[in-house]
Amino acid sequence: MPESMLLAAAAGVVAGALAVGVVLLLRRLVVASRELGTDVERATYQTLHLASRAAKHLRGGIDEVDAMRAGRYLRALLGCESLALVDRAGGVTVEGDDAVRSVAGRLAAEASASGKSQVQRRIPLGDGETDAVAAPILADGRAVGAIVAFAAPVRAGLVRATGEVADWVAAQVELGELDASRAALAEAEVRALRAQISPHFIYNSLNAIASFINTDPAQARELVLEFADFTRYSFRRHGDFTTVAEELRSIDSYLRLERARFGDRLKVTLQVAPEVLSTVVPFLSIQPLVENAVRHGLESKEGGGRITITAEDSGAFAEISVEDDGVGIDPAVLESVLAGGAPGEHVGLRNVDARLRQVYGEEHGLVVETNVGAGTLVRMRVPKSQPGRVAASADAALGPDGRLER
Repeated sequence: MPESMLLAAAAGVVAGALAVGVVLLLRRLVVASRELGTDVERATYQTLHLASRAAKHLRGGIDEVDAMRAGRYLRALLGCESLALVDRAGGVTVEGDDAVRSVAGRLAAEASASGKSQVQRRIPLGDGETDAVAAPILADGRAVGAIVAFAAPVRAGLVRATGEVADWVAAQVELGELDASRAALAEAEVRALRAQISPHFIYNSLNAIASFINTDPAQARELVLEFADFTRYSFRRHGDFTTVAEELRSIDSYLRLERARFGDRLKVTLQVAPEVLSTVVPFLSIQPLVENAVRHGLESKEGGGRITITAEDSGAFAEISVEDDGVGIDPAVLESVLAGGAPGEHVGLRNVDARLRQVYGEEHGLVVETNVGAGTLVRMRVPKSQPGRVAASADAALGPDGRLER
């Protein structure tokens, strides 16, 4: 066979192989495209992705430095040439051509004043012209800023989209304000619980310490240290969460001070599963239950009584209970207290119940079993795993098998 024919045959084989390869490649691209979804599905995903990226920068309000990072995601959402985010004080952040800055402030002010979107056309910009649409950001009915989108030309779709994005930004700002108000409420509740550490308790503790100064100086010194530990923990200013171990350590100091006053009239049983010691709980969530048992359960009972504190491992949860055999609570009074009625003697129970429901959900409020003359049992149930909630851990000193009876 002549050499030219061999070359032609080889070329044909190569061409055929290439053709098959191209077909296979195209087929793979089609399959991959189908796996990624339709054009509409991909557009939906892209919109949601951009919105979620922008949201995390907006919760602090659009006048925060972090919010300015949302500009590029908002610009991509609207598909405009340039975008300006203007806060309530008139501060302008531009994503795109900085030449629009001087115009953006004026348009934002007009939109905020009217409460409606404003469109301006044929705005001189460099060597050419552009259009702009400004939409106010209205949170709780008040203007907190505006979005100004620039494009040539501004069409009806961009006008509607800018208004929708402004409403969405307003919703993020409102959510951020709600988070801030919840945090403020939580702090107020902690302050209320701290206020429960009444002058009456402090006075009684100091009197008990003073009574030992001459008769038992070593005991007086130990009680002073317990008092210092208890107050240091109760009035600490860092962290909304703590551990079961830390709460128990504070409770131990509190009970040592109360036993110095009650003597043998106050008996305590502590039963704790070691595996729940590191469980994260809201700060001052167990101690007020013990204080309630002492002050309102046993203090007025002739002969005193016993408090039993239990922390058990229950699968994914830690179950903690405080029980006393004291005078008990009228169920009608308890119902009123937990429902948020007028403040009374058991405000600590109400505050702890409200905080547990706020943090973990309505199903995690306190469960209280009581009646007049029948003592009181208070139970709380918290998840052992709580991603994102951090508290310093500590090892509590327990007896054999995690049980200690005083």
